[in-house]
Amino acid sequence: MNAVVTGLGVVSPHGQDAGAMFDALLRGQSAIAPVFPELPKPACAATVEFDPLQWFTKLQLAGVDRVSQLAVAAAELAVRDAGVLGDVEPERLGVYAGCGMGGAAALEAAYRGGGRVPPLTIPAFMPNAPAAHVAMRQRVLGPVLTYSVACASSAVAIAEAAAAVQRGDLDVAIAGGSEALIVPGVVLAWQAMHTLAAFEPGEAASAVKPFAADRSGFALGEGAAFVVIESAERARARGARRYARVAGWGLSSDATHLTKPDAAGQVRALQAALRRAGLAPRDVGYCNAHGTATRIGDVVECEALAQVWGDALDGLAVSSTKALHGHLLGAAGALEAVITILALQRGQLPPNAHCATPEPTCRVPLVPAAGAAAPGLSSAITNSFAFGGTNAVLLFTRDSTN
Repeated sequence: MNAVVTGLGVVSPHGQDAGAMFDALLRGQSAIAPVFPELPKPACAATVEFDPLQWFTKLQLAGVDRVSQLAVAAAELAVRDAGVLGDVEPERLGVYAGCGMGGAAALEAAYRGGGRVPPLTIPAFMPNAPAAHVAMRQRVLGPVLTYSVACASSAVAIAEAAAAVQRGDLDVAIAGGSEALIVPGVVLAWQAMHTLAAFEPGEAASAVKPFAADRSGFALGEGAAFVVIESAERARARGARRYARVAGWGLSSDATHLTKPDAAGQVRALQAALRRAGLAPRDVGYCNAHGTATRIGDVVECEALAQVWGDALDGLAVSSTKALHGHLLGAAGALEAVITILALQRGQLPPNAHCATPEPTCRVPLVPAAGAAAPGLSSAITNSFAFGGTNAVLLFTRDSTN
């Protein structure tokens, strides 16, 4: 039983329309801007313009952190896009969500509240709150699961959802992730790790430079992205639009270091995704890379891709859209999955922005700053490689029966 994507929903730094977001990425439009001028060190991030009152009443918002607000909106948009839930038994519907850090705003308010802690702080910041709120909004009585695996969280959620649909455990899965951590305390913590991009005044928009020789790190981003997954047979029977098939996925662990990536672990995930899809490396034409623009991470990812693709590497176009929308951590895999699906559907590749001089040791073919047309693209992957050593690769193909 094939699992296909029939709905897309995003609340992103480039807006709440998935198609318009993709258009902005094709233009190389950056959503990264300075934040928190009061901090000792300059910081930048990609934030979301979001009015929760479009999705909640004031009474409903009590104890609902921004991370859950974004999740509810993105999941609702995906469900609307799929037009799917009218005839689904609630027990045959599931939510699979990724969230790396939970309700950061609720925690920040509790720590800085001068001893006055809101009574709903715990349910607001727990990492499974976004999934629970989505389930309540959509009346989901099947499995409601949260994966908190740092940067791989929502990619793992999508893989697990696709597996459940393929097994016949569910008729429909709402899968994705949410993250809302642009608060001073979190930014300070990431600055302390020396992983965030440095930038000069007026240059925040181009601070993130994946695979560039002068890269210096990433910028945090916030947002949510969800997809609706169902069987190809069910989608065909109801005449649904099928964006892509979830053809393969690979999950692996480095088991070497908590924060340093390992090429061997990434190779195992890439090979597993190809094996599950029944494809050879030469069959896959685009990779939306993890590409965090860190000194070590980009080189290791390129090494892993080179090992797996071998002589076919010249046929794999690579870009990291984090240069434009920031790093959404737990929601990164889901947002980048939506971008990869749209690249496949449209036959257009978003650019690897801000890379004037590529890192000499990164031997992968990068999508140019103007983007690229890929009308014959039939298969694409997206990588999510996380702190903790978890690697997740999602592989999407065109639905040939669409």
